[in-house]
Amino acid sequence: MIAYGASRYALTTGKKEIAKELWPLITWCFEYLERKKTSDNVIASDNDELEGRFYAGEVNLSTNCLAYGGYLTSATLAEKLGYKEMAVFFREKAQILRIAIEKYFGANVQGFDTYRYHINNDKLRAWICIPLVMGITEREDQTIKALFSDYLWTSNGILTESGSKTFWDRSTLYAFRGLFVSGATDKCMKCFSYYSAIRLLGEHVPYPVEAWPEGDQRHLSAESALYCRAVTEGLFGIYPTGLNEFTMTPWLPQGWNMMELRNIKAFDRSFNIKVSRKDSLEIVTIKMANGMSIVKKWDKKEPIEIVLP
Repeated sequence: MIAYGASRYALTTGKKEIAKELWPLITWCFEYLERKKTSDNVIASDNDELEGRFYAGEVNLSTNCLAYGGYLTSATLAEKLGYKEMAVFFREKAQILRIAIEKYFGANVQGFDTYRYHINNDKLRAWICIPLVMGITEREDQTIKALFSDYLWTSNGILTESGSKTFWDRSTLYAFRGLFVSGATDKCMKCFSYYSAIRLLGEHVPYPVEAWPEGDQRHLSAESALYCRAVTEGLFGIYPTGLNEFTMTPWLPQGWNMMELRNIKAFDRSFNIKVSRKDSLEIVTIKMANGMSIVKKWDKKEPIEIVLP
């Protein structure tokens, strides 16, 4: 988790001095993960995002997907810091882990060719969304169907486990992000709009729910950042690829002619992003604080590449 978060943070700040300061921490995390690697090339962990509330086995999907995402962003960061051999090493590790994730976790669970959360897991779990977040697409279609199925989706968001009554907004917000990234925009937007009305405008405001039924739906303000990331990294598809570079896959919902983010502070710059529709294309306009603009056309296939001046 630290390797993934610190590497993305370092890239997004756009400050090389911060990246260099964080680099020893990031590399230490991967040294630790190597010591936790099993004979199946997956990473053992005695805990996960749910902090022991639900059984996670000795090897869980969440930890391994976070490690995979961490390897990729750390490889990019290494390249930008001039550590070319380390960048190659991390990309190789990411590829090995991706293959291992498919082999170890890929399974038919309750009729869906998706992922089991741990080796003996036979019920759908909310965290099958996390491969989508990390760009792991091998089981994308079936995973999307499983997330929207009656086994998991409820009016309160995604159940932690099929058959339970427990939901965490943390996993629901991760699911929104993964579904947007995967291009399931219009179906996801209906749920996201409903969730926004309940949480941001309804009786339970202004923060997401940590968990229910435990804690009587107490607030957890830190998870509000996940709501923002469902928009910036999900709907707009912003993914850092350098200290002043990122890619975008902005899935503009049907019925929307335009969407915009203003006063973004990232990559050591200030800028706006506007996405508008033109026939079958989407037009992305980046307007810098100094008045300079970048205009790109997106055909809804390969991510568009942005290099900020």
